[in-house]
Amino acid sequence: MSDSDWLVLLPQEAKEVIEKSDGWGRLTCRISGPDRAALVVALSNEDSDRVPVATDPGHFLMTAGFQPVGHWYAVPEELVLTEYFLVRQSATLSFDEFHRLVPKAECPVSGKWAIAVTYCAQPPAISEDETLPAWSAWIVTDSSVQPMLLDIRDGNELMDALEGLWPTRALASKRVLLFGAGSIGGATAESLASYGAGQIDIVDPDRLLFHNIPRHVLTTKHVGRTKVNALTQTLGSAWPECHVTPWPIDLVANADLVRPLLDESDIIVCTVDGVEPRRVANYLARRAGKPIVFACVLGDGRYGEILRIRALPEVGCLECQRRRLREEGRIDLETTLDRGYGTGTRHNPMTAVGGDLHLIGQLTAKITVATLLRAQGELDQTLVDDNLVIALRPTPGYTDPFDATRMLDQKWYRAGRPYDDCPACNAT
Repeated sequence: MSDSDWLVLLPQEAKEVIEKSDGWGRLTCRISGPDRAALVVALSNEDSDRVPVATDPGHFLMTAGFQPVGHWYAVPEELVLTEYFLVRQSATLSFDEFHRLVPKAECPVSGKWAIAVTYCAQPPAISEDETLPAWSAWIVTDSSVQPMLLDIRDGNELMDALEGLWPTRALASKRVLLFGAGSIGGATAESLASYGAGQIDIVDPDRLLFHNIPRHVLTTKHVGRTKVNALTQTLGSAWPECHVTPWPIDLVANADLVRPLLDESDIIVCTVDGVEPRRVANYLARRAGKPIVFACVLGDGRYGEILRIRALPEVGCLECQRRRLREEGRIDLETTLDRGYGTGTRHNPMTAVGGDLHLIGQLTAKITVATLLRAQGELDQTLVDDNLVIALRPTPGYTDPFDATRMLDQKWYRAGRPYDDCPACNAT
């Protein structure tokens, strides 16, 4: 172990212990040679007993070798400046030079190495707007000491770190109800969490099966679980600020259980395949007075479609939008979703390659988030039109709005008015 491209990972718990101390201590790490990485899992304060500090059992290094391999030291400004120049010159210190700056440093026996993590409580500034890092990591041998990579989990990797760059607080209070945890729904859920949605309720009764894997964001380790429970675990690990609630129930059969969720939500997203559940979602959203975003792929994966139905009296529901297409002589590709699939099935699964389905899911999340933020006054999230058709594998001969001739051509159009005889728009 002599190259500076090794990485030391320092958990937040270890950082807090060292910051509150003023001396030195011992480190225990889990180390993976093939990955050239070390994770600090325990440390002491001087000669006290070592205490565990790594709390993420799922981290890949938690199964690596367990070794007491180094020390941490509180250090003066001079070492911080020295490290700054060493990195830029790709140079090293002799152990004697390092020991002069860090008197508590222990010299490894010949042929051995150690890790040192150093902390300077008041690091020096090199300009009016730049202060050098307080933390450093080092490879220490009996002859030389060389800076190495260090990364610290300090809490700033969470969504709050984007405050000022993205309206995280506005989204943290929002609740999204997502119907469908399939290929598009899974990608939508991931993107909603990454945007900072505070709560997501996911409704879907299906289990993840092997044939789902080529198109889904979930992997084979979740096969056999309900999709909503697997997504809840996955999103909870990646985006802990997002509270995800799984609802492994059928939208059509359990509409009575779904209605209270609509009342608590700020917006609804429907990514289920099949006309019947989309019609149920359409009706429930209209009666609840909530905006809803529908997403699907049509024409056997040739086009992606996202329909935003705002909860406004001048905007017709999904059925009104479909009826208008038919009456204007334009094509309605959605009828293929109820085509026979095997025997006795209610709908066809959405047929497209995984990357295209994920793209539609990500765009669906963006449109959903933009709708929420525009209502909060975020002018840069304005959508002029409501409905989007995007070409994934355009085919000649289709009519407007599915008449794209180039891949990724986009056609936006505004949602039409409701029909006077629409049962969803005019129910009392």
